[in-house]
Amino acid sequence: MVMDPGLVPVLMLIAVTATLSLLGAAGVRRLKPWPVAVRGGVAALFVTTGLAHFIGMREELVAMVPPALPAPGLLVAVTGVLELAGAAGVLWSRTAPWAAAGLTVLLLGMFPANVYKALHGPVTSVLDELVPRSLMQVVFLAATGSLVMYYARTPNRPFAQRRP
Repeated sequence: MVMDPGLVPVLMLIAVTATLSLLGAAGVRRLKPWPVAVRGGVAALFVTTGLAHFIGMREELVAMVPPALPAPGLLVAVTGVLELAGAAGVLWSRTAPWAAAGLTVLLLGMFPANVYKALHGPVTSVLDELVPRSLMQVVFLAATGSLVMYYARTPNRPFAQRRP
């Protein structure tokens, strides 16, 4: 049985977050706060998807861009760079709140491409259908959004200087 490549990002998010959470629970002090584990999972997710903008799935991603948008290849490259930058930013505590917020906005901005793919693209797996694609986006948004909410609600510190 071959795993659907569309599952790789969500599995990366879950596996890395779970591994870091377990290490924190096992006594690795720096990994104890839950946002640290989620930041690691989000970084793994966006490294995986960001690299796909350049290798492996580039043509499929270009084909996902709705025809109303100009320069699909450029848009895929720019969003790939933003995903990779967000992945790096979410790992550094000083930039994590801003990177998480940027990735949340990016996910929302790219959602129409996922809808277009589901409605107009070739369906090569069940994950290409609208409901599974949308549910995966909800999982990604929950991860980035949980970080944004955590940092927004942490009292007595400016948004950009919070830890963990």
